[in-house]
Amino acid sequence: MSVVTPFPRPGDGRQLASFDRREFMTILDLYGRMVAAGHWRDYAIRVDGDVAVFAAFRRTAENPEIRIEKRPRLARRQGAWALVAEHGQVLKRGHELSYVLAPLERRLIRLVRD
Repeated sequence: MSVVTPFPRPGDGRQLASFDRREFMTILDLYGRMVAAGHWRDYAIRVDGDVAVFAAFRRTAENPEIRIEKRPRLARRQGAWALVAEHGQVLKRGHELSYVLAPLERRLIRLVRD
């Protein structure tokens, strides 16, 4: 049997975790550069009550290579952002998205010779 979850209303106490426009554009910019470099081919987005996840895949039928998670409840503790590897290992956690994405940015750096 299916379960119907009511959509939260503005006056409701519940809030959905989500990406704002700036955060989403930063993630999609990185995704586009990783696709151009040949690292990723597909992505998925999941938004739950307590977590918003952007998952990047090498191929469509695999587990995600990287998950970028936003958990607003952890914002005052460890930081709302987490970079999670394919097998669930947390690679980086922090308060700023740019610092959490730094290990992925390093993969795009290439040595250019004169």
